[in-house]
Amino acid sequence: MELWFTESQTKNIRLQARVKETLFMGKSEFQDVAVVDTHQFGRMLVLDGVFQTSIADEFIYHEMIAHVPLFTHPNPKSVLVIGGGDGGAIREVVRHDAVEKAEMVEIDGMVVDVSRKYLPEISEALINKHPKLTLKIGDGIQYMKDAENKYDVIIVDCSDPIGPGEGLFTPDFYRNVYKALKEDGLFVQQTESPFYHQELITYLHKEINKLFPITKTYLANIPTYPSGLHCFTMGSKKYDPLQVDTDKIQELQTRYYNKDIHKSCFVLPNFVRNLLK
Repeated sequence: MELWFTESQTKNIRLQARVKETLFMGKSEFQDVAVVDTHQFGRMLVLDGVFQTSIADEFIYHEMIAHVPLFTHPNPKSVLVIGGGDGGAIREVVRHDAVEKAEMVEIDGMVVDVSRKYLPEISEALINKHPKLTLKIGDGIQYMKDAENKYDVIIVDCSDPIGPGEGLFTPDFYRNVYKALKEDGLFVQQTESPFYHQELITYLHKEINKLFPITKTYLANIPTYPSGLHCFTMGSKKYDPLQVDTDKIQELQTRYYNKDIHKSCFVLPNFVRNLLK
């Protein structure tokens, strides 16, 4: 008998993956947590029935949410990742020579533990307790309320705007992010699919743009995410990602991101441009 895992991407669209084996299934204080080994994407982390990351394509998301902001800021010494319990974003952050201190605040300790055990390729910085990394299990929303003028770059690696991630998509949260950044700081957040989540993207871009003089949306193609087209939104106090001298971008061993992608990812199709007007 074949076993399939189904994600209801919208009320009208479902994505299925054929499963070899269910490796973990549990319920944390915040959400249902599962890891399944699939034929197409390998091992996958699933939260509340939604595909979060997979061994096959995780590098696209994690490279794009980390390297675009870190190469936009000329000297990102102090970096905070909110969420990102699988460890992929922080894995990419600590690779940057300029980064001296990388903090990570994840609300769900079960996600961290499960990722360490079943997704070691993604969570290697957590497993190895990288010397730059400080991990805190706690509420990133509350953490932002208490931080001020502390970070060069903040990366909001959150799940969908439901359940534990809902409060990370609000004007109050963005005001606290702005306060927590230094005077030339910037932040990036994953902001869903420009095909399926258009009203959300329009709303978030408007709210972020109220605070940050430079607000940019950029794209990446991620197969396991709704529609395969995903976007990120950057709010920057000073630095424009399109003004970066890409010749000075440190060459890392990446699989998706490179100095040409750094600028080309901000070239938006007309239907996405219209969402941001």
